[in-house]
Amino acid sequence: MKKNMHVYYDEEGDLLEIRLGKPVIGYLKDIGKDTFERIDEKTGKINGFLIFNFKKRSEKLKPIDVALPVELKVIA
Repeated sequence: MKKNMHVYYDEEGDLLEIRLGKPVIGYLKDIGKDTFERIDEKTGKINGFLIFNFKKRSEKLKPIDVALPVELKVIA
């Protein structure tokens, strides 16, 4: 099933949100260093990520490594 990726950045809150598919009821799981997984309450699957202090982190060149629950296929 195809899912759209939603990317949103809140400059005032310095928050980056990446969501796969439509918004669903869920909760956030802290995975450390101001990074959270968004968990679908019904299925228990990861459907997004939130990264706080994103701009501050990028200015200091600290890497953010997050495993996405998607597989990308490139067709040429």
